[in-house]
Amino acid sequence: MKLVSWNVNGLRSHMKKGAWKWIRAQKPDVICLQELKAKPEQLTAAQMKNFDGYTVVWNPAERPGYSGVATMVSAKTKEDTIGFGVPKFDVEGRVIQTRFDDFVLLNVYFPSGTTGMVRVKFKLEFYEALLEYLNKLHRAGDKIVLTGDFNTAHNEIDLARPKENQKTSGFMPEERAMLTRYFEGGFVDSFRALNPDKQQFSWWTSRFPAARKNNIGWRIDYFLVSKDLFPKVKSVTIFDKVTGSDHCPVMLELK
Repeated sequence: MKLVSWNVNGLRSHMKKGAWKWIRAQKPDVICLQELKAKPEQLTAAQMKNFDGYTVVWNPAERPGYSGVATMVSAKTKEDTIGFGVPKFDVEGRVIQTRFDDFVLLNVYFPSGTTGMVRVKFKLEFYEALLEYLNKLHRAGDKIVLTGDFNTAHNEIDLARPKENQKTSGFMPEERAMLTRYFEGGFVDSFRALNPDKQQFSWWTSRFPAARKNNIGWRIDYFLVSKDLFPKVKSVTIFDKVTGSDHCPVMLELK
């Protein structure tokens, strides 16, 4: 089973850049998109044809041109759920849950804290509330695949310039500590578990065009899996040469 996660940084713009040819060539079973910045009714008929062969679940933000996630699935699923039951987060269109026979998939666009400490606080509250929800799923016996843009690099190996970014949101100690709690709560960072010493990035700032050219990036897009699901992980691949967004796609293959 192939699952692709990609922060598209504006779905309509992304569709104009030829990236969907790459997606189609991979023939993924599941595609998780984040940061849509659009509602489905804003897409043209031609753009909607990109979803042919998939059932699409949408969770756009209430605020126009902001946030939003969508999950595309090629097979029938047992249940789809929008959000996770916390209104102040759910209005921002950040979570879709998809229940399969063997696991629950959560496609998540975690908040960014780059606009100031108010949003850092909001981000940490989101992390906390989602972890509480995930703990309930684990206690109920569910196995979980948690994917998306986490907006946090966990360790120094996960960004090109760790020393310069100690006080930058995305690598602040309190953000990294919150992500650590996910690992303590029964999740495995599948890419890092399979590639303990590999430095590879999934996002490069668009504020400095040379950042991607010079590979000055961050790894902030993850596939976390429950510990008891990890033996089913065949591979995790970061396609850092694939363009179309300031993020690149990441693929998880399950046996």
